Amino acid sequence: MIVGVPREIKQDEYRVAMLPVGVEELVQGGHRVLVETGAGQGSGIPDDEYLACGAEIVESAEQVWAEAGMVIKVKEPQPPEIVQLRPGQLLMTYFHFAADEQLTRGVIDSGATAIAYETLRGRRGDLPCLIPMSEVAGRMSIQQGAKYLERPQEGRGILLGGVPGVPPAHIAILGGGVVGKNAARIAAGFQADVTILDINVDQLRYLEDIMPANVNTTFSDRHTIREQLAMADLVIGAVLIAGARAPRLVSADDLGRMKPGAVIIDVAIDQGGCVETARPTTHSEPTYIEGGIVHYCVTNMPGAVGRTSTYALCNVTFPYIQRIVSDGLAEAVATDAGLAEAVNVQEGKVTNQAVAESFGMPCEEFSPRMS
Repeated sequence: MIVGVPREIKQDEYRVAMLPVGVEELVQGGHRVLVETGAGQGSGIPDDEYLACGAEIVESAEQVWAEAGMVIKVKEPQPPEIVQLRPGQLLMTYFHFAADEQLTRGVIDSGATAIAYETLRGRRGDLPCLIPMSEVAGRMSIQQGAKYLERPQEGRGILLGGVPGVPPAHIAILGGGVVGKNAARIAAGFQADVTILDINVDQLRYLEDIMPANVNTTFSDRHTIREQLAMADLVIGAVLIAGARAPRLVSADDLGRMKPGAVIIDVAIDQGGCVETARPTTHSEPTYIEGGIVHYCVTNMPGAVGRTSTYALCNVTFPYIQRIVSDGLAEAVATDAGLAEAVNVQEGKVTNQAVAESFGMPCEEFSPRMS
């Protein structure tokens, strides 16, 4: 098989979808790997390292898309990339279809097969390709929140940890999953006052056991969310429904309960956001103010720390990529039901129930005969 690795063109995206060691493994398996020149530059991986491992460095993305039977990316295909997709081609990347109907219909119309990292299930029922980026985003959320609480950034002028005689910031984390847990750990290290909200009581018990004394847990409902919004200097939106749009937990009216200059970091923005007033932003223009509240809604937060994120991502994605390239998608799916869940669109048909429900489309089962 010919595998293609194009350079990411989403604004301020610095990750790359494959490491040189991955190229070497595929080439030794008898496959060709086309890497667009400069693809690894944002992650500190020069073309020479790919060349040394057997990659063919090509000058244009068009050549990658035209020749590769399977294209490996990090972020969802952008409009100039969607038009280059072709029937029967495999594309494996983060899609987050439920948040973007135009993207969904573009991939459907292309006839390509979309394999989404974010819905791939591991052997234990987890989401192995989403976990490392959620870990990065959770940790970054506190880093960014601390910055945008500073007065020059139009925040409240609050130091997360406070100082003797001055209380620390109060941080409300909506969701106690991977993002929330990692955010809480970093916030606790800053000596902030932290509350995690979740509807899973078992998860709250677990978090209560492992977190330090300055992290508290509470069951999430409309009343407790409103109470926390009124107290919070920093709110982290960290909820996830795999493959589906994020639930709206904070309404526009709720902003009126918050302190002027408070900050919202909506990590769920790539799935549509859990805050009604959230809209996608970029690393170049990461924030805006609405209702007196600073909103940070960057859709590719881990892209800013490209090297860390690339290595964390490729560590978990490559074994699946290698299996698909070596065995074919049909065989790989037949032996791994979790990988089957990653196939969101197959040659013009939606095969993921959550994506289909998001847009009122029919959902069909994966068909080995088509792959």
